[in-house]
Amino acid sequence: MPERVPAPFGSWPSDITIDLLVAAGRQPSDPRIDGDAVWFLESRPDEAGRVVVRRWTDAHGVVDVTPDGTNVRTRVHEYGGGAWAVRDGVLAFSTFPDGHVHVLRDGTSTALVETVGLRFADFAFDPVRDRVVAVCEDHSGEGEPVNSVVSIDLASGDVSVLCSGHDFYSDPRVSPDGSRMCWLTWDRPLMPWDGTSLWAADLDPDGVPGEPELVAGGPEESVQTPCWAPDGSLLLVSDRSGWWNVYRWRDATMHAMAPMAAECGRPQWVFGDARLAVMPDGRVWAVATARGRSTLLELHDDRDPDAVTSIDALELAYLAAGDDRVAVMGFHPQRPGAVLLVDASDRTVREVFAGPAPGVAPAWLSVPQAIEFPTTDGRTAFANYYPPTNPDHVGLPGEVPPLLVVSHGGPTSAASVGLNVRYQYWTSRGFAIVDVDYRGSTGYGRAYRNELREAWGIVDLDDCTNAALWLAEQGLADPGRLAIRGGSAGGYTTLCALTFRDVFACGASSYGVSDVEALARDTHKFESRYVDLLVAPYPERVDVYRERSPIHHLDGLNCPVLLLQGEDDEVVPPAQSEAVADALRDKGIPYAYLLFAGEGHGFRRADTQRRALEAELSFYGQVLGFTPHDALEPLALVRSES
Repeated sequence: MPERVPAPFGSWPSDITIDLLVAAGRQPSDPRIDGDAVWFLESRPDEAGRVVVRRWTDAHGVVDVTPDGTNVRTRVHEYGGGAWAVRDGVLAFSTFPDGHVHVLRDGTSTALVETVGLRFADFAFDPVRDRVVAVCEDHSGEGEPVNSVVSIDLASGDVSVLCSGHDFYSDPRVSPDGSRMCWLTWDRPLMPWDGTSLWAADLDPDGVPGEPELVAGGPEESVQTPCWAPDGSLLLVSDRSGWWNVYRWRDATMHAMAPMAAECGRPQWVFGDARLAVMPDGRVWAVATARGRSTLLELHDDRDPDAVTSIDALELAYLAAGDDRVAVMGFHPQRPGAVLLVDASDRTVREVFAGPAPGVAPAWLSVPQAIEFPTTDGRTAFANYYPPTNPDHVGLPGEVPPLLVVSHGGPTSAASVGLNVRYQYWTSRGFAIVDVDYRGSTGYGRAYRNELREAWGIVDLDDCTNAALWLAEQGLADPGRLAIRGGSAGGYTTLCALTFRDVFACGASSYGVSDVEALARDTHKFESRYVDLLVAPYPERVDVYRERSPIHHLDGLNCPVLLLQGEDDEVVPPAQSEAVADALRDKGIPYAYLLFAGEGHGFRRADTQRRALEAELSFYGQVLGFTPHDALEPLALVRSES
């Protein structure tokens, strides 16, 4: 093997091109089993960001199911998810941007619901009636939308309200014999990972629920993913022990199936991302995750769970069950996400479909290293560290790499260990990356998650800053070339770090929050009271909001910033980024602000992704003092009001 050539960090030539990265955007997700077929979604950034339903069978391989041009997506809660369901070959799905509901039978797609202003998500078939149940979000009236559980007749398209009166609903599920239905509710200021209530009710012959019974949940218990077993019991995930574990509810009694210091759930930012599934014969399966690493388990009432050790993936998601198989998404640091089919009897694993291969040899791919580091108040925080990795180049003698600190969104989310080609884009050019699971992140139990309560803009900021300083102390990052980046809530942490700390040389905020008060006042219904728990009650403690908002303290912002924003973003409107841009211009601090038409909260289009990535690399090169090897579209930094 030839010796690697010394070159400045950041300027290394890389085989991981933007074209390769954009092509890698075609990713599968959300597998379901129906008979002998596995159905799943595929995102296609190269087709204006649309999502397609695909089907795999052993006989015919993978084929598209939904018609050409169809975008299977919903905007319930703005973040969507759960936009489709399949049973006995019949597919029900929602389309974007019109929100219409379609049913596809025998290859023919029919538009069922075309009412303007209605959005639907979290579809589930009624096993004995020709209908689906779903969450409906009604935007047709004045003021904020109204949420409910509805049924949709698959022959007539008639929509009937089944449950209403709470702020939010999810997981309507009808029992296998059609006699009962369950659903989840929560009310503001709670988010679904704070506290939800699971209800169950008998259904009359027409499928209308009677008086509901509270099964589990409350303001300090997050319940999710209810599943009916064939014996009439309910399986559910609850964090009543401090960890999202699996329970069985039978005869008004709750039984913990597998107590463990691991999470069998995730924050319900989107619908349909289940970590629990029940087979038609009653066997129970779950994904358990601890510190970013997952295991597939078969659970039992009377003995310890059986782990499936034959899966070569570090992270698992989107679990679904069939007659004798389970499907799950598997993620590995050096391979694309894949739909995996696991035989429930012999535990053999088959890869049904995977995203595009990274297109480079493994030597190009940086493998994340789990780290723990000290942070404020004597606490410990967690992260994944990615070292610079390139088979052809090393840094100059004595040079230490620049570091990109990644602050994930949510903020109640978590760093992933699956292959992230965007991260590899940076590490292959000579950057180190640290993806921080600051206090408040998922995967470490409820107590760790709750440390963000009334402390957003404090503990996340401390942990991201301390991750950078700790790596610099270890000689793994150049203390003079520390940068921070993030989107949404991660963009807020980024702007806080640049405003309230004198540690970072620059930062990049994608649709980040600059004014927490404006977020509390103007954001969409789903998150309209979220900041009450993260910051303080609003408007009673408006002083705390202003104290934690970078926009009110931009006298402390003295380093260059890149601002990336979607023009149609309803979660964090463009005004948030524009206010920061105006302040930077007035102060004469170099910045760039890119506004992308047709994009909302998150960039789905290939051309947007391309321009945003090129701009970010050019920005770091100009600020951190290196010349990228890539031929980039110029990014002009605004350096003064003139």
